[in-house]
Amino acid sequence: MEVMNTKTMNNTLATKTVKVGSVTIGGPAFTVIAGPCSIENESQFLETANGVRSSGASLLRGGIWKMRTSSKSFQGLGAESFDFIKTVCQKTGMSLVSEITDIRQVEEVHDFVEMFQVGSRNMHNYSLLKELGKTQKPVLLKRGFAALIDEWIKAADYITQGGNENVILCERGIRTFETATRNTLDLNAVAYAKKRTPFPVIVDPSHGVGISDLVPDLALAAAAVGADGIIVEVHPRPAEALSDGQQALTLKDFDRLMKTLERVLMALDRPLNKPIAHLQNEPSH
Repeated sequence: MEVMNTKTMNNTLATKTVKVGSVTIGGPAFTVIAGPCSIENESQFLETANGVRSSGASLLRGGIWKMRTSSKSFQGLGAESFDFIKTVCQKTGMSLVSEITDIRQVEEVHDFVEMFQVGSRNMHNYSLLKELGKTQKPVLLKRGFAALIDEWIKAADYITQGGNENVILCERGIRTFETATRNTLDLNAVAYAKKRTPFPVIVDPSHGVGISDLVPDLALAAAAVGADGIIVEVHPRPAEALSDGQQALTLKDFDRLMKTLERVLMALDRPLNKPIAHLQNEPSH
């Protein structure tokens, strides 16, 4: 994946841009990654992919494996979902962002996952980070739920020192004394990382707050603080979701968010990365 530099402004470090499929993250445009927390079946995944794409998301998220606190919780479909995931990506023309939880999974999904996500629990999994450093696939590195900003940046260094410069940082909230929300979304960290590191930075408001009706507000705040994008959980019927339904937006709510987001970005003089026309007779966005 090609890495380019943009000009420095206001004494900040130059921000690298990272290409994920046909989408460039880290430039002037704001990128939205959206999809279900867990891929549950083909129809759910296709319905969500079509919905978020039509609303303006340019990349698709979806969990193949899920690291859950309880061993009794849904752990993801794993390998049985590979074939239909490829079909959905081909039908929609969207590149997939998905979490890997084990070194062996890097090779298993390498041909159809365009960006590997390292989840909060694995930020300190240095063996996994080193393995990802050997690839040229983009890596979305989530901050550990109790990690210092410095530890987060040093985790990214494990990947880049292996030769893979295609790293994007993701602030997803940290555990604090506050219990009203799932986590405390640390927008301080976003501003700091944007000015003190060369990495693009995106925000996960879904995990950051864990309450669906608060997600849009924090997504807009992420744009205002200068993030390069957001990653949002969306499900056609959140009440039926097998994981994290309480923080997922409906397709209708996501569409409403995207309309508001475009107005905010316009005020900030920033464009939105739009999905590229793919399907036959589909107009360009």
